[in-house]
Amino acid sequence: MLHLLEHPLIIHKLTQLRKKETGTKDFREALNEIAGLMAFEISRDLPLKQVQIETPIKKCTTHELAMNIVLVPILRAGLGMVDGITNLIPTAKVGHVGMYRDHETLEPNEYYAKLPPCVKDAAVMILDPMLATGGSASATINYLKREGATQIRLVCIVGAPEGVRKIEEEHPDVDIYLSALDEKLNEQGYIVPGLGDAGDRIFGTK
Repeated sequence: MLHLLEHPLIIHKLTQLRKKETGTKDFREALNEIAGLMAFEISRDLPLKQVQIETPIKKCTTHELAMNIVLVPILRAGLGMVDGITNLIPTAKVGHVGMYRDHETLEPNEYYAKLPPCVKDAAVMILDPMLATGGSASATINYLKREGATQIRLVCIVGAPEGVRKIEEEHPDVDIYLSALDEKLNEQGYIVPGLGDAGDRIFGTK
């Protein structure tokens, strides 16, 4: 299921990401801010458990999160979304999956993977600013499922219809969260209008 998070603050900050004149510092900050705003929506249905606590006034019954949250940024651009979410959910654990896209075949290649041991029983959130062809995201979902993850959400800033269709067809059990659904992919596999190469813009490598 596709969820478009079209909050005015997200739309405003996404405009800053799209501008070609936005520098590395401002791009990185805006990306983290959008991820933090998205965290409210992507965590909306997390289960709670009842607990007994004592306030300065009296004992009371209230609730806490009932399961672990695991963030899995797809390296390297997904790293740019981690701080924005962990600022809101500081107990979240972080795994890493390294994928790179072959610029000729557009196929994903895995080169690194490390997950927390609780991934089987956790709410797992895959982070990647761009959902373009969907190849890297789908390969990461396949890897997580092999590792036993059953509650997976794909969290991206900007997506293309081609990538959304691929995930919906190959993983209908995975919810997709986007700040914007753009027009299409160009011949090089980049999202149009998009925001350029998110990894390069986050880390200043181009």
